[in-house]
Amino acid sequence: MNVLRTAAELGAAPRRVCLAIGVFDGVHLGHQQVIRQTVADARQHEALAVVVTFDRHPNAVLAPERTPPLLYSLPQKLRVIGSLGVDATLLIRFDKAFSEQTGEAFVRSLAGGFGHIHGVCVGASFTFGHQRSGTVASLRELGRELGFQVHGLAAVSLDGEVVSSTRIRDAIRAGDLDGASQMLGRVWSLSGGVVSGARFGRKLGFPTANLDTAGLLLPPNGVYAARATAGGRAHRAVVNIGVRPTVAPAAAAQVEAHLLDFDADLYGQELEITFIEKLRDERKFPSLDALKTQIAADISAARALFG
Repeated sequence: MNVLRTAAELGAAPRRVCLAIGVFDGVHLGHQQVIRQTVADARQHEALAVVVTFDRHPNAVLAPERTPPLLYSLPQKLRVIGSLGVDATLLIRFDKAFSEQTGEAFVRSLAGGFGHIHGVCVGASFTFGHQRSGTVASLRELGRELGFQVHGLAAVSLDGEVVSSTRIRDAIRAGDLDGASQMLGRVWSLSGGVVSGARFGRKLGFPTANLDTAGLLLPPNGVYAARATAGGRAHRAVVNIGVRPTVAPAAAAQVEAHLLDFDADLYGQELEITFIEKLRDERKFPSLDALKTQIAADISAARALFG
């Protein structure tokens, strides 16, 4: 899948395009329905299937105090979109200037950049443009003028409730990772770059990879058995999420992964963590020796779980 920064990068070929437009945080079942409809339309009409999305949540610019923690990092989101069979993704930089563009101007810019839009697929409640001036109804009006069809797809429900990024966030916060995974249509995972830490784990005899998870949603604090993937290789791991109350309390939760039977430099690489089972809650120990004993027990429990 090609990742484009402007519509013109798709090339000058006279092929039509079918577009799926949205934030798509998590690329959950509802998002997948929109994207798969776009791919089906493109294949039927010998067009290219293109997802139009943004490099950050719009609230990061419009209302920073109301920006939700993201379900996926940007690389994760792009990987999942690519797995759905699209030909390209137009990744738009959402900044102040872009946020002031009207919905009509946004659609006209897409039409001008791509040349020939055959169809646009969005969710039924989709709004876009400055002060949400664009709706599915106004999109259809533009479609009649500019010659493209519009699909406004109804939301997907699971267990009698609409699947949404907000509902998935609530499930993860509550520790219901299985429920979140059902709504995502795949096992939820946490991904971030490996950064330098205080090396407390190495001093204790259990080196860890510290993840940069700024802006991402975390599950409840605690110790988890997990699988950690870096560079295409999966490793068994024990992951601690929390503030390290015994060693050096942190202001916010940290994510530290101890990869079993592995000791190499992962700095700068992306590490993706899939949680298998929570082993225990985070707690403060009376001494470093007590903490080391517990970490060893956590590793033994994880090994038993992996079998």
